[in-house]
Amino acid sequence: MIVLREVIGDELRRVRQDQGRTLRDVSAAAAVSLGYLSEVERGQKEASSELLAAICGALDVSLAQVLTSVTTHIVEAESPTRLDFDGASVTYARTSSAPVPV
Repeated sequence: MIVLREVIGDELRRVRQDQGRTLRDVSAAAAVSLGYLSEVERGQKEASSELLAAICGALDVSLAQVLTSVTTHIVEAESPTRLDFDGASVTYARTSSAPVPV
């Protein structure tokens, strides 16, 4: 089952880490406690729309960009995949919302 707060947290963490920024830096810029931001990134707390906007502002990324990435992840996770093995078709669906390793 996909948990939206976890997917949002994963995306926020990915953006922050891609920028090479620390939790401390982003929490100060977003005016949120470091502990709370950490819980949001780990999917343990659900961010309000105001907090999500503040975090996105601190990361200099639009809320639309974050939500588009989250939506794409959810669509991909919920879409069944069809595989063919020597003429036999198999359809499977992911059962985890964990990111697929690349």
